[in-house]
Amino acid sequence: MEDTLSRSSQSLMLWVAQVYDFAFAAGRLPDQMGAIWWQFRLLVVVPFVKLCIVLCLIMSTMVLFEKGSMGIISLYAKVFRRRPQRVYKCDPIVEDEEIGSLAYPMVLVQIPMYNEKEVYQLSIGAACNLQWPGDRIIIQVLDDSTDPAIKELVKAECTKWFNKGKNIRYETRSNRNGYKAGALKEGMKHSYVDECEFISMFDADFQPAPDFLMTTVPFLVHNSDIALVQARWKFVNASECLMTRMQEMSMDYHFKVEQESGSTSCAFFGYNGTAGVWRIRAIYDAGGWKDRTTVEDMDLAVRAGLGGWKFVYVGDIKVKSELPSTFNAYRYQQHRWSCGPANLFRKMFWDIAKAEKVSMWKKFYVIYHFFFARRIISHFVTFLFYCVVIPLSVFFPETGIPKWGVVYVPTTITLLNAVGTPRSFHLIIFWVLFENVMSLHRCKAVFIGLFEAGRVNEWVVTEKLGDMLKTKPTLSVKKKFRFKFWQKFHMLELVIGLYLMICSCYDFMCLKDYYFIYFFPQSIAFFIIGFGYVGTIIPSDK
Repeated sequence: MEDTLSRSSQSLMLWVAQVYDFAFAAGRLPDQMGAIWWQFRLLVVVPFVKLCIVLCLIMSTMVLFEKGSMGIISLYAKVFRRRPQRVYKCDPIVEDEEIGSLAYPMVLVQIPMYNEKEVYQLSIGAACNLQWPGDRIIIQVLDDSTDPAIKELVKAECTKWFNKGKNIRYETRSNRNGYKAGALKEGMKHSYVDECEFISMFDADFQPAPDFLMTTVPFLVHNSDIALVQARWKFVNASECLMTRMQEMSMDYHFKVEQESGSTSCAFFGYNGTAGVWRIRAIYDAGGWKDRTTVEDMDLAVRAGLGGWKFVYVGDIKVKSELPSTFNAYRYQQHRWSCGPANLFRKMFWDIAKAEKVSMWKKFYVIYHFFFARRIISHFVTFLFYCVVIPLSVFFPETGIPKWGVVYVPTTITLLNAVGTPRSFHLIIFWVLFENVMSLHRCKAVFIGLFEAGRVNEWVVTEKLGDMLKTKPTLSVKKKFRFKFWQKFHMLELVIGLYLMICSCYDFMCLKDYYFIYFFPQSIAFFIIGFGYVGTIIPSDK
């Protein structure tokens, strides 16, 4: 009996000892895990964050140099009056007494469109009202519409102008292969195009002034080495809402600084796909239209530029156009405009490097300035540095970011961007917040283009409103842009907004760098767009 009790007490004591050892080990576990984390933090995480900061600072400097150089060139062109009219011969074309209208070259005007119910009349009407001898112009409407009702409307509009004596052709095709590039390429296969020397293109929402051809074609007539004359876009709906004002600021900078500096420094820039006039021989010389990317206009411009052709940007000539009025439309447009150039850079890098008809300076300009710094690095640094790395650094105070990289460089870049639209300078803070949100989609699109991921060739036509807000009842407009409840939310924006809010709260509690002054409004901007509170403001009936 005593032996049994002795064994029982020993077993109990052993069990108690095991429980104690387990409890002691469990109590030490958090300390051990904490030690492991601090070692991992010290050896891996902090060096990684420091590396990201260094890379982002290098990219910020590259963007600053790019913006600064373009600004200096544009300022030089303005101060020293290096306007295209003073650099190139562009005397007006006059009708000869002997040959009459034959003194004018034959011009083809192309208008590609796809289900453009709200704007087709505006573009066709503007093209038909261009001042040019009637026997020296052909207007070609390339209708890829899939809606039979819209097709009939466009065809009827073309018939109306044909009956008025205009030389207008309505062309369709059985498929949408190649999207816009495919339509333009198919349009040039018609026999009557062989008669034409120059070709002008307008998207469906563009309305050229009557004297557009009179002021652009002379550059091509008098200068045989010029392939393209590009006009500036003027936005009819820039004041529609805050989002369109932000877009106007970005687009004005693009034309006033980027296009102006490219035209002045090396007679090269990216064709905007519309509101320009091409020499048809230059298009054929460059290999014609290609649909390998979603930026067929830039593709053609790069190939023509590498072939030795010159481009001229004439900012004094403005063509009315429309900005996207809904966030979804703008987001799809920016995806195409960011993904396409990155994908084109991937496809054409070696072609540019091996080009024989241009100088080393021009090849460097195209590779570094035109593509790498302006269309890849700028998108990376805007999102990764200002929306990811700087917020992340608040959790690692030992990383340290120099003040010049956080304050001086972005402020300088912002002020350089603001010169394009002086009337909107008071909106510069809103523009910065909006551009940082859009940088999320642009950065993602650049990655997709560089690695040719799933959406690399996605083409969503930008929806236009035309005169809908003025001519149609409010109810019908709201019905057209009615979204399902869950379609109003944008999860990526909400996730980044939450991340920035957490970083903002942490930085506020620590009061170390005062980054929360920027993080908090930026997170609010992500939340506002994430919850769908941005886009067209539909006016109410009075």
